[in-house]
Amino acid sequence: MLDVGLGIHNKNSGNNMKIQALVLALATGIVAAPAIADENASNPLAAVNNTDIRYQYFDLGNGADKQDAFIDGAYMLRPDLKLKYELHYNSTDVTGTRFTDFEKLSLKAIYFPSQRPLNETWAIKSAIGLEWILDFGDPEKGIGTGSDQIAPFGGFAFANTKSGLTLIPLLQHFASYNGPTDINQTAMRLIALQPFGDGYWAKADIKAPYDWENDAWPATAEFQIGKNLSPGIAIYADFLIGIGSDRPYDNGAGLGLRFNY
Repeated sequence: MLDVGLGIHNKNSGNNMKIQALVLALATGIVAAPAIADENASNPLAAVNNTDIRYQYFDLGNGADKQDAFIDGAYMLRPDLKLKYELHYNSTDVTGTRFTDFEKLSLKAIYFPSQRPLNETWAIKSAIGLEWILDFGDPEKGIGTGSDQIAPFGGFAFANTKSGLTLIPLLQHFASYNGPTDINQTAMRLIALQPFGDGYWAKADIKAPYDWENDAWPATAEFQIGKNLSPGIAIYADFLIGIGSDRPYDNGAGLGLRFNY
């Protein structure tokens, strides 16, 4: 998934619709059906059903930090149509005072138009979709942007049938349609996912969004090491690095617990 750090409006209008969407997303994850065993949910284009409980800590520099506790899951509506959802809850002292609140709910529909072999070694899957981001945040608290967004995207998954390596280039554009913060970003993303013996896997996830409003590149890299403890449960650790002078954070780390259905 392409994620841009975004977070509940003080105004009552719109809250009911957002909470209803939140409940729908969580209910969808609970009733998920069995997953395909040979695909890893760390691949956003994998045809799997899962619910992950995650925590990430970010060092923002100058003694400030951000902590993000979130649910990250997916449900296959059809063999060629996937719903991904995320709900984020933040704690941060970036303003000098610590605030804790919901940041955002993301609902992402992913359609797979085609899947075919390229040769004896590589296969390709195409994907297009649309993400809807409901931002509950308050920029004055340092949580989210307060602006809801629509974000179309597209990409491919190139799978090596011999080594298990999967390469996933993605392109997504984020645009706000309300709220106090103007969002206009085009994000490039490259994921490399490699399985190992005994259920282990490693993942590298490079994100390079261009912020058209601020003429900035808030780029990041995420490295993940995980292990499948059983067909239904996995654990993993994240290592996070901000890249360049426009980086949104210096570094970070996280933990995740995955339930496959």
